[in-house]
Amino acid sequence: MARNSTFNILMYSHDTYGLGHIRRTMAIAAHLRQPNTNILILTGSPIAGRFAFPEQVDFVRIPGMIKKTNEEYQPLSIKINPRHALDIRRNIITATAKTFQPHLFIVDKEPFGLKKEVLPTLQWLRRCLPHSRSILGLRDVMDDAPTVIKDWTDKGVYAILDQLYDEIWVYGNQALYDPIQEYQIPPTIAAKMQFTGYIPRKVPDRKGVKQIRREQGIDNGEKLVVVTTGGGGDGYPVMSTFLDVLEARAAQGLPMRFKSVLITGPFMPKQQRRRLFKRARRLGVRTYHFFRQMEKILAAADLVVCMGGYNTICEILSQGTVSLVIPRETPRKEQLIRAEALHSQRLIDFLPWSRLEPGPLAEKMTALLQAPEPTQRAIADFKLTGIDAMVKRICLHRGC
Repeated sequence: MARNSTFNILMYSHDTYGLGHIRRTMAIAAHLRQPNTNILILTGSPIAGRFAFPEQVDFVRIPGMIKKTNEEYQPLSIKINPRHALDIRRNIITATAKTFQPHLFIVDKEPFGLKKEVLPTLQWLRRCLPHSRSILGLRDVMDDAPTVIKDWTDKGVYAILDQLYDEIWVYGNQALYDPIQEYQIPPTIAAKMQFTGYIPRKVPDRKGVKQIRREQGIDNGEKLVVVTTGGGGDGYPVMSTFLDVLEARAAQGLPMRFKSVLITGPFMPKQQRRRLFKRARRLGVRTYHFFRQMEKILAAADLVVCMGGYNTICEILSQGTVSLVIPRETPRKEQLIRAEALHSQRLIDFLPWSRLEPGPLAEKMTALLQAPEPTQRAIADFKLTGIDAMVKRICLHRGC
């Protein structure tokens, strides 16, 4: 089949949980658009349709799956055998690649895809479309080194990286965290690794930020604290503890020194979300389960209290907002490792999960609201180079 004159980029995001994968994929896609470029995203995200896709970018929805255990997945909505759901996903992925004939196939995070569903496509591209390039995109930290080394050894990941991927884009700074050293990457694979730096997000103009502050009822001189836990599936303890702080102040008759907005995320269990919303209403705190213009609300905040997912960190650093990160430590230590690395450069402050109590949380928040300048200076000096680096790599592949 003759290849058309456009440059086709196929992106895969397995999306079994949370918002991070689809947000990262969309952020990359939005910035990689060029004349005569088509970008098609394969995603299992159940909320992909809520996002506005820019021109030249579209998506193919594969049946959603949800993780029950480390090795067990079940269909998110349709009631069929999990093996059959995975067969449908695998066939859609392969058929899309064969029809779309991508010049680049960018796989997010999972080298094999979910339950090896991308493997047939990688093998077909190698065999039948040899000029196509397969790229694995990895966030800066996967997990603690011993866990990753064992997992990749047991599953044969090192062999797949060596045989079926042309490049590996690491969306992070090697000086902050070096997976080549940490994960014992062999030299043949290390030679394929390109450190792009963190991926910037859209930065709203001052007019848009002022409008958001007005909409949230923030007067001149008032401070705004935004609490967000990404998709929200495991964010309840963070939000509950934050409300504990506000309730304690209210019980003591102490004035609130800031206004608050809670964004639970669409995947927080309904009962948990209802409990939080009920408590928040008593305190006059605005709540959302999903906020379409996250970049604006984060830019409008004086402080963001959040967990430590890659996507959230990129959004906060892009807006230059001071943040207090409460990283989860299970089932992976990824967020904790990232928080420690960023904290060492004064880019964030963080509170270990073991210290997630009203007292320590209030103390950290007060300190950051009173003295944000050191963090603001550090962020201002920190360059998010991810998109520029990827654009250069694509230009090399296009010959531009």
